[in-house]
Amino acid sequence: MSLTDALLDPILATNPARPLITFYDDATGERIELSAVTAANWAAKAANLLRDECDLEPGGSVAVLLPAHWQTAAVLLAVWSCGAEVTADPDGADLVLCDANRVDLALAAKASGGVVALSMDAFGRGIDGLPAGVVDFATEVRLQPDAFVPWEPVTQAATALDGRTVAEVLAEARDRVDALGLAATDRVLSTREWTTLDGLRDGLLAVLAAGASLVQVAHPEDAALDRRYVAEKCSTRL
Repeated sequence: MSLTDALLDPILATNPARPLITFYDDATGERIELSAVTAANWAAKAANLLRDECDLEPGGSVAVLLPAHWQTAAVLLAVWSCGAEVTADPDGADLVLCDANRVDLALAAKASGGVVALSMDAFGRGIDGLPAGVVDFATEVRLQPDAFVPWEPVTQAATALDGRTVAEVLAEARDRVDALGLAATDRVLSTREWTTLDGLRDGLLAVLAAGASLVQVAHPEDAALDRRYVAEKCSTRL
């Protein structure tokens, strides 16, 4: 079972329509809400793109140079659906996923599978003027099928994150569920970035492993956070 299946299947089986990720960007005023079904659909589309258009194979490595964002959650889940490993280091990675500001850094890594650039745009707009060969995620992902079927089963022994196997990542995430006191009924307000292992584990993986709902805020304004905590009926703050 892939890490994505292990995280999402229990949620999809019990409460698929409940908000899974609510994303705010205080710099733009953006608010996007994804149910578990919608998040799984985005992950499936992204997985088809990475495998069929970018030749990502099981056991491959994908550098993720992206902020904490609902689209980042989708592509992380997509990488794990493909049975590949997420890394923060683009050097030597088979594929690099980046935002518009880090295309040059991604290209310098000379990933064998190329570069996929995400605009992170709330309206699904792509990135103008990308260098030749760089895949525009926003343009290509919408063309992909809504379901993803791996060519071969992903086992819990597959490497998933920073050298850790699926089983190890799950165990660590579940340990953090207990340490953070998370429950499936929780709405978790977080401003944590996912650029470190600890940030990703606590800010995303533990929330999903608990079956909880994430309210992720980018460029947070302190005055707005307290209002959001109340308005979104949050019970935990990271």
